[in-house]
Amino acid sequence: MNDLKWIRLTISTKSEAVEAISYALTNIGIPTIEIDDPNDITMTMEKKNKTDWDYIDEELLKSKDMNEVLIKVYLPEDAPYEEKIIQIQNSLNHIKQFLDVGKGTVQTDVLHEEEWANSWKKYYKPIKIGKNIVIKPSWEEYTSTDEREIIIEMDPGMAFGTGTHETTAMCLELLEKYITKGNIVFDIGCGSGILGIASAKLGASSVIGVDLDANAVKVAKNNVNSNHVEHIMKVYEGNLLDVVNEKADIVVANIIADVIIELSESVLDFLNPKGFFIASGIIKERLQDVQEAMTKNRLDIVEIFEEGSWCALAAKMKE
Repeated sequence: MNDLKWIRLTISTKSEAVEAISYALTNIGIPTIEIDDPNDITMTMEKKNKTDWDYIDEELLKSKDMNEVLIKVYLPEDAPYEEKIIQIQNSLNHIKQFLDVGKGTVQTDVLHEEEWANSWKKYYKPIKIGKNIVIKPSWEEYTSTDEREIIIEMDPGMAFGTGTHETTAMCLELLEKYITKGNIVFDIGCGSGILGIASAKLGASSVIGVDLDANAVKVAKNNVNSNHVEHIMKVYEGNLLDVVNEKADIVVANIIADVIIELSESVLDFLNPKGFFIASGIIKERLQDVQEAMTKNRLDIVEIFEEGSWCALAAKMKE
């Protein structure tokens, strides 16, 4: 069996700099990252009683610095990672001129793929989101007692999207609200495929997921097959422009504010007149920028969700 190895770059920063760093990483060709923010975990634990889902081990927080956010990047062992480190450090030096980046350090270590996959398991347990969506890790047993529940089995591999982060959870809630049976859905930056799979199980007749990260595409395809929605959802590497020649009823993107602002300029080209653009990954401080961009590009925001430091929204074409 092939023992795949990855170079893990770990950036130490603070919450306020996460989006700026994420955008910088996208610009240097690193579209998929992992964000380890202890405050996200704490906030979710505070809400446990709302759903009675115990999916995090509280002991794991004891050794964490609650002011430190770790942004983790995974590159194949044969990738030019030394060049990437220089680019990342240059970006951090630029960002620290206007934001507090905390330590602003970049650490490197080698990781076996199996080690990474297993590290997820201590954090990731079944969780209920919205009214009826249950996200179940592939290695966890779960028996539903409610026939209305929509169970999504996920193995995130080395791709973003488990359902536990506010940005993903808010997207799932908005999809649950706005999808109707027979909808066509486009998922931009699909990561693990969680949003597209949810769309398929919520009644969409066709789902197209795209991601620039080849590994994310592989993970998403595996998750699509595990959830038996391969007849509904197809996943492609690349840009939406390259793979679609039709319009959708819903376009969903859980990315970052700057990319959503760019998308707002062209999303109507891919959206049916009565369709919805669902966007998440927007840090609160950038919400106004996103709102202004959407207004400028003939989009009406019909609903905004806020959780922690993050926002998600649903918008439609101005009438």
